[in-house]
Amino acid sequence: MARRAYVFLLRPTSGQVQRAFACIEDHRILYNAALEERRTAYRKAGVTIRYGQQSGQLKEIRRADLQGQGRWSFSSQQATLRRLSKAFDGFFRRVKAGQAPGYPRFKGRGRFDSVQWPKDGDGCRWNCTPDSDHVRVYLQGIGHVKVRAHRKVEGRVKTITLKRAGKRLYVVLSCDDVPALTLPQTGSKAGIDMGVVSFLTTSDGRHEPNPRFVQTMAGELAAAQQALSRKTRGSHNRAKARAKVAAIHTKIRRQRADFHHKSALTLVRAHDVIAHEKLRIDNMTRSASGTVTEPGTNVAQKSGLNKSILDAGWAAFLRILTAKAESAGRTTIAVDAAHTSQTCPECGHAAKQNRRTQAEFACQGCGYTDHADIVGAINVLRRGLASQPEPVKV
Repeated sequence: MARRAYVFLLRPTSGQVQRAFACIEDHRILYNAALEERRTAYRKAGVTIRYGQQSGQLKEIRRADLQGQGRWSFSSQQATLRRLSKAFDGFFRRVKAGQAPGYPRFKGRGRFDSVQWPKDGDGCRWNCTPDSDHVRVYLQGIGHVKVRAHRKVEGRVKTITLKRAGKRLYVVLSCDDVPALTLPQTGSKAGIDMGVVSFLTTSDGRHEPNPRFVQTMAGELAAAQQALSRKTRGSHNRAKARAKVAAIHTKIRRQRADFHHKSALTLVRAHDVIAHEKLRIDNMTRSASGTVTEPGTNVAQKSGLNKSILDAGWAAFLRILTAKAESAGRTTIAVDAAHTSQTCPECGHAAKQNRRTQAEFACQGCGYTDHADIVGAINVLRRGLASQPEPVKV
């Protein structure tokens, strides 16, 4: 059994759209008000306000604002307050760990796009009209909203989330006890090397081209951003231009996610064990500009490389690959990627000179030659298999 999320597009009426947007807006106001109370209490009196105290005030808030906060589900408002509490928990944890604190911020209209109902049946109901021709979800204060259910929901619905993405509305179901669909064994093991020229290369020599979605849409995105910069702040035309920019970013994100899911599924279906590099994307995309006293070198080249890495979305792909592998009964292994493309898979000789160019590998010890990315993938697989415990012999 596993836990899985299902995302479905909603088909609301015009009235339901207005009420859904009002619901998200009122929850944003509640979040910001709770944050302001915490900040003011600590700044003025050194008092720490916690979730339990703020949750206890909800009844009075709802009674005083029946047409506003009183319209929505009590449990969904509690979930919004828990969301703020988790943000403060993360802040204090980072402070203790000596990391960048990241104090919780007030949410602008474009920074708060979801409302969660923590229990199916408490202010919400999935597939509330099972005898109808259409699947619907009931959300308190919004109504029975038609759902474009393109796949069957399995398991037990635990939480229901309303999510806004541009002009569209989605429902996200988090389900427990979803049966795992284990795939039959193939007897194949593979290592993958992530790259910019090829999105990934497998140890058996397959190259997955890098689609470069941002680069493909760069001209259209730049024109939309320039048009946005010329609009007067607060005007309707600026709002339209902002929506156009957001729509382009949404298209890029959806294209990238679709590519990641299809690529991961191909790997999971073909291999029982998949070894991949343990990448630290934050370090890899760190700016090379340096400081005023110590300026960086090759800043323009590093900036272009950073954009290519972020456009590829390696971290998101590896998360998807790991989730699909776990659901299918496959094994993924993350290994240290240091010098994998500079080490000869035949004799083990490791030297920077072995990698003559971005693509060409020629061992200085034994003369072995191959594509550098394939060499890297082979070494990733070997390191992954070597890191696993030996199977018990019966």
